[in-house]
Amino acid sequence: MSKIWDDLKSNMKDWSNAAVEKAEEVSKVAVAKTEELTKISKIKLVIHQLQRDKNKELSSLGRLVYNHSKEANMSNFTGNAEFFSHVEKIDSINVEILDKEKEIDDIKAYSINDDQISTPTISTEEIIHDNLEESTQNQEEDKSSQ
Repeated sequence: MSKIWDDLKSNMKDWSNAAVEKAEEVSKVAVAKTEELTKISKIKLVIHQLQRDKNKELSSLGRLVYNHSKEANMSNFTGNAEFFSHVEKIDSINVEILDKEKEIDDIKAYSINDDQISTPTISTEEIIHDNLEESTQNQEEDKSSQ
């Protein structure tokens, strides 16, 4: 009986160690995923602000074009510095947005996927069953050797 109890205690230690290792692994993955989502969310917030800035510039450009067309009957903006200033700002914002979207893609490229997380190949029930069989065999061997 003492041998079975010792084997059971030993097995319980092994099982608890395996469970602790798996819990550590899962928590590391959770932390990594949380960091990834935080970085992506911050970048998306910047993209949203850039899109708002772009919409303001587009609105200003539209107002300028409308006013020049309506008041001055001018439809050619060649040499109009204010017009090209708005166009350059819009182009600049578009480049920034593309850069931020590339940052998100880069972060996602290095992320941990669910299929990269190791899963146990044997279930806890199988381990218990195997260990009980081994304990029973050991006990039978002890009895036969006595």
